[in-house]
Amino acid sequence: MTSTRLPEPRLTKILRLEATLGEVLDVGDVARGRRRIIPWTGGTFVGPELNGTVLPGASADWQIVLSDGSTLGDIRFTLQTDHGELLYVCSLGVRHGSAEVLARLSRGEEVDASEYVFRTSTQIETAAPDLDWLNKGVFISVGGRQPGGVIYEVYLVG
Repeated sequence: MTSTRLPEPRLTKILRLEATLGEVLDVGDVARGRRRIIPWTGGTFVGPELNGTVLPGASADWQIVLSDGSTLGDIRFTLQTDHGELLYVCSLGVRHGSAEVLARLSRGEEVDASEYVFRTSTQIETAAPDLDWLNKGVFISVGGRQPGGVIYEVYLVG
């Protein structure tokens, strides 16, 4: 059997998103941890090929907070480009760090994103013919939590 060298993946940033968050709906303790739902109330995104806004009412973060303070995120949001195209984005991810850092985040304090890990795997769907490449892409995101908001930088894996 011959050995085939596979290409190293490369990352291309496609957008930076900054979203504002509404009041947390604390569902309470469920089988996997503490269930929380955080609505997205607005925001914008910018990138080399994509710019637009976050659609409130069609965007939220469904979280499970584990006993160690780590958070599992099921983040679903809808974006509208400056040209009117709609993008449905689904990200599954994790945020973890030291107990002290996670406690500061849970209190809503400003914490530098380098102090914790916040990563997601992301899928993007659209019916816009010019953006069909998004339907076929594999994406990862790096996140950062801020008081009253969240930031994501989304990368295409090539």
